[in-house]
Amino acid sequence: MIIRERENDFVMIEQMHHAQFAGDVMTKWESGLFQGSQLRKSVDYAIRMHDYGWENLDRTPFWNDKKQVPYSLFDFPKAPKVIFYTYGIDAVEKVDRYAALLCSRHYIQFFLKDSSEESQAFLKQEEERKERIIATLDNFDEGIFNFHYALLALGDTISVFACVNEPGATQETIHPFFKKGLSLSSELGLAEPTMKPVWVDEQTIALDVFPFETPITSTLVQKIVSKTVIAEKGLLDSYDQAEYEEITINIRPKE
Repeated sequence: MIIRERENDFVMIEQMHHAQFAGDVMTKWESGLFQGSQLRKSVDYAIRMHDYGWENLDRTPFWNDKKQVPYSLFDFPKAPKVIFYTYGIDAVEKVDRYAALLCSRHYIQFFLKDSSEESQAFLKQEEERKERIIATLDNFDEGIFNFHYALLALGDTISVFACVNEPGATQETIHPFFKKGLSLSSELGLAEPTMKPVWVDEQTIALDVFPFETPITSTLVQKIVSKTVIAEKGLLDSYDQAEYEEITINIRPKE
């Protein structure tokens, strides 16, 4: 769950909805810049499904009694994360092995500096998955794979930008993580090292680096849950009773 706290409520965005938005963005990546085009369907699938493990969990959000807010992606306990990450990668692998390899690569990065027993077990498990999948693939190219993963990571980050900031956020109110823009992996083959998204208005994000075929229009699905209702009914009932709403967001080149 991605959470944006406001004075009287929480904006709550399920990880699968965030991933679907990322997928809508990255399907527009310029064809002439796409390496390994024969794998594009797998890459697009990986981006849309990279957070599949959260789907059922996000429908029953957990309350963080220490912080008195719902648990979010950023503070959810690591041990159960491993279980849901594994579930999601396993589900993707049943449909598309290459996409599962990309999803696995995405989650590995979160545990590389963690020496806990569950984290090390996850890393070992995913290294074994990597070896098993690569052994079944014809002409696996690590350089192209790194490019494809860079696409997933960029789509994820652009979508997080849209999720954690209030629509129309200014440079002063933008989330601290994005003050200096988004780092662009050298694997993408772009000349610029950074992309700087800005909100032009409450429905439009402009990018100073725009490696996409056309301007993008997508919807971000969210729920707004009142703090007063949570105090009266608890988080689970409050979230269940809140209606989904769709926010239209346009992404275009900076003028």
